[in-house]
Amino acid sequence: MKEGTTMAEQSVVHSTFVIERNYPQSPDLVWAAFAQPERKRRWYAEGDHETQEFEMEFKVKGHERHSYRFKEGHPLAGQVISNDGTYHVISSGERIVSSSTMSLNGKPILVSLLTMEFVPNANGTDLIFTEQGAFFDWPDGPKMLEAGWRALLQRLETHLATK
Repeated sequence: MKEGTTMAEQSVVHSTFVIERNYPQSPDLVWAAFAQPERKRRWYAEGDHETQEFEMEFKVKGHERHSYRFKEGHPLAGQVISNDGTYHVISSGERIVSSSTMSLNGKPILVSLLTMEFVPNANGTDLIFTEQGAFFDWPDGPKMLEAGWRALLQRLETHLATK
């Protein structure tokens, strides 16, 4: 803690959230949307921003990098978000565990652990997504990040429906 600050003024917020979604597609198809770079790019990296970089090496100790600039009209217009991640556990068709650092204009604002579990069921696939994060000087970060992931997983649903 910085000298002169109190516990109430601490600039790191720790948070965990879990999002559970059911997709009517097979586990193999849902898994491929996370494991195949060209598929993941479509639902994850493209959107209402200018993607500057998307690289993905889907293997244990492999890296993923996604960098984008917000477009005009967005509250953060012109600013750049960068995500740098590493895959730690890949159990084919079952589980992905990775860690990631998010930066805003080069300044780290989040370090997180992400776990995705793919559970087959009679109606397709249950996805259980858990993120555990340390947010730096970003008190609204947990709420904003969870909303962002909910929107991304909705985009995934749309992407899967077109396959």
